[in-house]
Amino acid sequence: MASGQASALTVEQQPGQVPAAVALELEDIHYAWPGGAAALRGCTLRLPGAGLWMLVGRNGSGKSSLLRLIAGLLTAQSGALRRSGRCALVFQNPDHQLLLPSCGSELLLAIDPQLAEAERRQRVDAALDLVGLTGLAERPIHGLSGGQKQRLSIAAALASEASLLLLDEPTALLDPDSQAEVLTLIRRLTQRPEPALSALWITHRLDELRHCDGAALMQDGRIGAWQPGCDLAGQLSAHRGCSGAALA
Repeated sequence: MASGQASALTVEQQPGQVPAAVALELEDIHYAWPGGAAALRGCTLRLPGAGLWMLVGRNGSGKSSLLRLIAGLLTAQSGALRRSGRCALVFQNPDHQLLLPSCGSELLLAIDPQLAEAERRQRVDAALDLVGLTGLAERPIHGLSGGQKQRLSIAAALASEASLLLLDEPTALLDPDSQAEVLTLIRRLTQRPEPALSALWITHRLDELRHCDGAALMQDGRIGAWQPGCDLAGQLSAHRGCSGAALA
């Protein structure tokens, strides 16, 4: 994963300088696309710790740009970014992320190649167990359903020993049953006492906010304050104009 170099005009990525209970801190992050359009305008965010945290916003509010910057795929023009551990990005479309032919071979990509082969295989099986894909190490990825592919992407993130998951609208392309499975899975994983896991979940679906530990509104490249997800969902539904269960 790419990392920005610390300076007055770039992002400071400083693992180990964030208290263990704080998974992520961003301070006054600015990012503009090469053409000049601003995507992030002074973003400040503190992820309190383990749990499921959601950012909700309309298309173009800067949500996906923010996740890519946290993951190291983009570099801010100014601001500070501090993480306490490894992060892993889960794409909206798992077909854009899964590279190898079988479930097991995909997970092996995420595991330290210096480990003994037996240990690596044990970690593959353990990650598959965690996401409800037990015994599918040899299963061809092309034969999986959309929901299974997304759970495999999550398994790869876990196999990498990430302590922070970045989820970019992970249910957007799934059927309702698979949406519920993925949301329930992430909720369960973030509630485990060990290892501590934080998840930053991007969405425009108001119904998903009711399952998180805290939610914030993102608009015009800025992030609002954390509040209970049910409260924010109610406010947006009443005041901001929604189409069904999603932001218009």
